[in-house]
Amino acid sequence: MLLDKSEKIAVDSRTPKYLQVVNLILEDIEKGKLKIGDRIPSINETSFDFLLSRDTVEKAYNELRDRGIISSVRGKGFYISSTHMGHKVKVLLLFNKLSSYKKIIYYSIIETLGADATVDLQIHHYNRNLLEDLLESNIGNYNYYVLAPHFFNSLGHPETAYDLITRIPKDKLLIIDRAVKDHENEFPGVYQDFSKDIFEVLESGISHLRKYSRLILVFPKGELYPVEIMDGFKRFCFFHDFKNLIVDGVDDDEQLDMGDCHIVLAETDLVNIVKKSREQMFKLGRDIGIISYNDTPLKEILADGITTISTDFQKMGKTIAEQILGIEDRIPIKNQFRMTMRKSL
Repeated sequence: MLLDKSEKIAVDSRTPKYLQVVNLILEDIEKGKLKIGDRIPSINETSFDFLLSRDTVEKAYNELRDRGIISSVRGKGFYISSTHMGHKVKVLLLFNKLSSYKKIIYYSIIETLGADATVDLQIHHYNRNLLEDLLESNIGNYNYYVLAPHFFNSLGHPETAYDLITRIPKDKLLIIDRAVKDHENEFPGVYQDFSKDIFEVLESGISHLRKYSRLILVFPKGELYPVEIMDGFKRFCFFHDFKNLIVDGVDDDEQLDMGDCHIVLAETDLVNIVKKSREQMFKLGRDIGIISYNDTPLKEILADGITTISTDFQKMGKTIAEQILGIEDRIPIKNQFRMTMRKSL
């Protein structure tokens, strides 16, 4: 049975062409034009009829086969094996950790995908060996793999784990939270550019920062934060001539210096600085400044409001889900990063 050639593949549609082919076949099943046992055109025939590349059609047929809609018979072609439209897309999330922010991403993905997908979550804890075990156990079991490619070697230095990442079929892989170093444009997904983000967001608040005599980045050692944050901070201070310091924590017996503005990654350091400012009777936003990484509702009300710099985690999860659904183009997308100005600056 031939597909209806009157149906056009929209070149300018946001839906990928292979998903348009998938949807055409699903629509014919829904309308009763295709039934179980019916043969559908070969990859070459569909490629010719719709002026598509063979790879595009093959990708569409693989998607239908993964959903259990079609099956192939060697030497004979492709046949409808199920008309059950409720087959769910299976998604595996491979996160580096389960923080409060990763939970926001997780629930945003779940909400956006809705009832048409099942989502499983595994944590690789920044460990490439654990990732390798997870891939060996799960490759071939899911329609899509969403990977947060944060990895460190035994010396604590960042690494890409590119050799492991490429074991995941390219048409089923989406990266999240960070790009794969030196392969930034190779994989679709949603990422933060940690160096560029902090540079640009500090520039957006430079008029407020100028009233402080020194900028201090509190970057905890051993906590596996992206080192690109330090790089972006150093570049900003160099280009805009700010005195600066990078420390790995705030000691209990250490006094704060008036005129410093602290950029803080860890919540424990944020709490220590707020406590010390109260003990030393410093007014936030006048005597000292505080900028905290990653926004939370608590920071909005703590000490009349803590200024934050943060990506939009809910938007990140929504965009990944829309890429899975074919609503959003499957390309590398930089997630929004912004400063939320409050009284602490």
